[in-house]
Amino acid sequence: MFLKETEEQLIKGCLAGIPAFQQMLYKRYAPKMLTVCMRYANNQEEAEDILQEGFIIVFEKMSQFKMQGSFEGWIRKVMVNKSLEHLRKATKIYPVLNIDKVEDKFISQDDILNTIASKELLKMIQELPPMYKMVFNLYVFEGMSHKEIAAQVGIAEGTSRSNLSDARTLLKKKIHHNVTIETKNIYLKQSAYGE
Repeated sequence: MFLKETEEQLIKGCLAGIPAFQQMLYKRYAPKMLTVCMRYANNQEEAEDILQEGFIIVFEKMSQFKMQGSFEGWIRKVMVNKSLEHLRKATKIYPVLNIDKVEDKFISQDDILNTIASKELLKMIQELPPMYKMVFNLYVFEGMSHKEIAAQVGIAEGTSRSNLSDARTLLKKKIHHNVTIETKNIYLKQSAYGE
């Protein structure tokens, strides 16, 4: 009976405290928001925890949404903020890496698209040091400027730029490594079949 409810009806039903509407709203937005949380989390379980905490805030603060703009965008902002809060709590000290040891080789876009699945790329992003991951996600996926990131995270704009550059360098290295392994696997398969 509730399958085709409009967004406004869902919001009003949730504000009225009707569990069926809350469940529908959760089912409608949770899959997309889990993807957002996964980019900031270290694993699926952590992302699910952030998602649950984020939806608690969504339901508690839904009255603050003024029915203007995108409701999905509002929920996304809640999830990003919850993810950032989680990262800040989980990470007291940000590791310093020796970037001089990271190779920065050119990788063609075709190689990346043909070789790297989205799950593999997400895993590579999750493996970035916390500050790099945070800045990379805010810049690339949330479209924030370095000035906005600096204000949100509490760092200098130059630090934001540096962290983004370092994150990209590390990702390039991981992608290059993955492409190399995949190329070797293809070669070995071809050799085994005498191609």
